[in-house]
Amino acid sequence: MMTEITLNSEQLKDVLKSAIVELLQDNKEEFYKLFAEIFEDLAIERAIEEGETTELVSREAIFQILESRS
Repeated sequence: MMTEITLNSEQLKDVLKSAIVELLQDNKEEFYKLFAEIFEDLAIERAIEEGETTELVSREAIFQILESRS
C-alpha cells in the first residue's frame, strides 16, 4: 500500500534541489566526464564554424607552426 504525500511548490522545489545535489555529489566523476565531453564538443563545433569563415592555409604552414612550438 502506497501512502500519498502532498507537497506545496516550495517543498517540492526543496526536495528536488536536495535530490539533484545528492545525485551530483554521488556521481561527481561521471558528471565531470559528461560535462568535459560536452564542452569539448562545443569547442570543436565552434572551431569548425570559425574555420569555415577564415582564410585557408596549407598543411605545410600548419606543421611549421606546430614544429616551431615543440
